[in-house]
Amino acid sequence: MVRDAWKDALTHIALSLAVLLVAFPLLFAAIKATQDSSQVISSHMNFGTSLLQNIKTAWETARLGQYMMNSFVVTVAVTVGKTLLSLLAALAFVYFRFPLKNAVFALVLFTLMLPTELLIVSLFNLITDLRWTNTHAAIIVPFLASATGVFLFRQHFMNIPASLAEAARLDGCGPLRFLWHILIPMSWNTIGALAVIQFVYVWDQYLWPLVVMQSEDRQVVQVGLKKLIDVGGATDWGAVMAGAMISILPPLLIFTLLQEQFSRGFALGQEK
Repeated sequence: MVRDAWKDALTHIALSLAVLLVAFPLLFAAIKATQDSSQVISSHMNFGTSLLQNIKTAWETARLGQYMMNSFVVTVAVTVGKTLLSLLAALAFVYFRFPLKNAVFALVLFTLMLPTELLIVSLFNLITDLRWTNTHAAIIVPFLASATGVFLFRQHFMNIPASLAEAARLDGCGPLRFLWHILIPMSWNTIGALAVIQFVYVWDQYLWPLVVMQSEDRQVVQVGLKKLIDVGGATDWGAVMAGAMISILPPLLIFTLLQEQFSRGFALGQEK
């Protein structure tokens, strides 16, 4: 009993230290967001009294309200589009027969190893040829395909008994009706998990919007935060930290609302 108690205590201590280590940058930013410029550059880790002023500066100088709305529109469009396309692709990979199906799926998974930075030149040329530069289509359409989503839904659909599809087929249920009325209601956990992943990923996009979007009115929040740096030859780091804290609120809210689905969505072998 004593040995087990010590083991549990050490486990909790180790986990607590790990949580503090991971959360330290967020805690640091939250504290510095309350301090004025002179306090931020110091080593003091006490809460200040300039939080409201820093939020006002960040909101007005960086136009965070408009940029966050742009990011929200883009993020929701990409998340919904990726989910629908991933569902349709997974439906084809599991319930349809076509030549080289396994090879095509392997090719889809191969795209996971191709970061956006590797494709940015060719992607920019394509967007320019389509005359989508400086439009929201340029930061929405290239991200609608998702190898991660196809993989998650394929694995989930493969855990659903094949007899269910056979019964639906005998009842005259077509593929899209089978997807809408049977597969989707059984896949809410996986849908929630993918929604969290894609929302956070798209919300944090910086390099591609910076390259392809020149209009300030259509820019996203991560690029907009850069306007707080070197304003008038000096950087108000308190406002920068406040702006960063404001910008993480939407993905944090989405994760909080869907954390149960996010956890269950990856239990692919156990989910029924």
